[in-house]
Amino acid sequence: MDEATLFEMPERNPEGPDSQGGGRPRLRTAERDQVVMRLLSLDQMLPPDDDARAVWDFVCQCDLSKLLNRIRAVEGHVGRNATDPRILMALWLLATLKGVGSARELARLCERHLSYQWLCGDVSMNYHTLADFRVQYADVLDDLLTEQVAALVHAGAVKLERVAQDGMRVRANAGKASFRRAATLEECLAEAKQRVEELQKELDEDPGAASRRERAARQRAARERVEKVTAAMKACAEVQAAKEKRGGDSLKNPARASTTDADARTMKMANGGYNPAYNVQFSTDTATQVIVGVEVINKGTDSGQLGPMVEQIEERTNIRPPEVLADGGFATNEEIKQLNDPEQGHKVYTPVKIEEKQRQRGEDPFAPRRGESPELTEWRTRMGTEEAKEIYKERASTAECVNALARNRGFQQFPVRGLPKVRAVATWFVLVHNFCRWRTLRATGELKVSGR
Repeated sequence: MDEATLFEMPERNPEGPDSQGGGRPRLRTAERDQVVMRLLSLDQMLPPDDDARAVWDFVCQCDLSKLLNRIRAVEGHVGRNATDPRILMALWLLATLKGVGSARELARLCERHLSYQWLCGDVSMNYHTLADFRVQYADVLDDLLTEQVAALVHAGAVKLERVAQDGMRVRANAGKASFRRAATLEECLAEAKQRVEELQKELDEDPGAASRRERAARQRAARERVEKVTAAMKACAEVQAAKEKRGGDSLKNPARASTTDADARTMKMANGGYNPAYNVQFSTDTATQVIVGVEVINKGTDSGQLGPMVEQIEERTNIRPPEVLADGGFATNEEIKQLNDPEQGHKVYTPVKIEEKQRQRGEDPFAPRRGESPELTEWRTRMGTEEAKEIYKERASTAECVNALARNRGFQQFPVRGLPKVRAVATWFVLVHNFCRWRTLRATGELKVSGR
């Protein structure tokens, strides 16, 4: 060797692709067959600022005694050990936070994603258990929401001095083609009942024609079809009765109901189209954007929803909000008379409907009208003031923001069917939203009570 080098160097090619480096580039390449032993626990592998840790911290402070009391596998008796409800609760909170709405997808994440593995703590999961837990305990979820809001009120973070209410149409888990008229539903019911009879006759004639599991699955599907069509017929009759009560143009189109989800109704969506949907009502504290009330209805209008929501808030917190903000779709004279009581300190902020005839005649829409109640007169004249207009601006910045956040978390379509299950899913979104607000309020120092 001419030069003092430890190893022989390859000859440089000045005319090669890299005349400056002299040779091929040296790279760090993937070695996937290399066996490596990593002595790390799940807790050591998960970053300290991962959302899963905050979710688990939050769940451990929730009262889940009702879920524990329903577990039948207890010490001293036979039965397989039940899954810790805190794990299931935390999994769905984190999944909802990340926009995961499928139980199958969540089960896959529990096998492949570190955050979900950490929450499971090596407890095996299957999608049936996850799907059942999401909708099976709607009453417990509602109690958790009450506890959540009451704790924030008790800590002084939520004052409930002013709330904003808004409705949001969310697609149902049903297609437009599943909506049938009453006559078509009767035909479907007859076919479904005939199918049940045929399966029973087949079983009686040849018990060994199919396996026991296959026979049970076919009979169950046939019975469920009968139940769904029967429910659709009942819903169709209710819709037709409502049309006859309204009268007018609503009678031009006959009533229809879905054989997939009888509780769903065709509603006008935000994009101007019509789809099977539910109307989700959120009531939010304007100062903190904490949701203090939630309801799901299958009516396309928000009219008549202010009163029930105020009562719900009062039941949860023992506080009646002094000021309620809502858009023009909520305003009815009866509700304004009921809720707007200046002597008790209660005020309703909702726009005054200005008719075109009033504009043409140059009349003041905020002037008192002859024969109306004092509550309506006070509301009408107050909404014409600059102070009321400034206060009403908080409605959009609160209610619309909360709706947008829910949409960003995947609240585009319900993955379940039926009003009870739909309410449960909506409550999950509220719990997740309030968890995020709880974390923000605690970080900013507005929430000083430990653990809440």
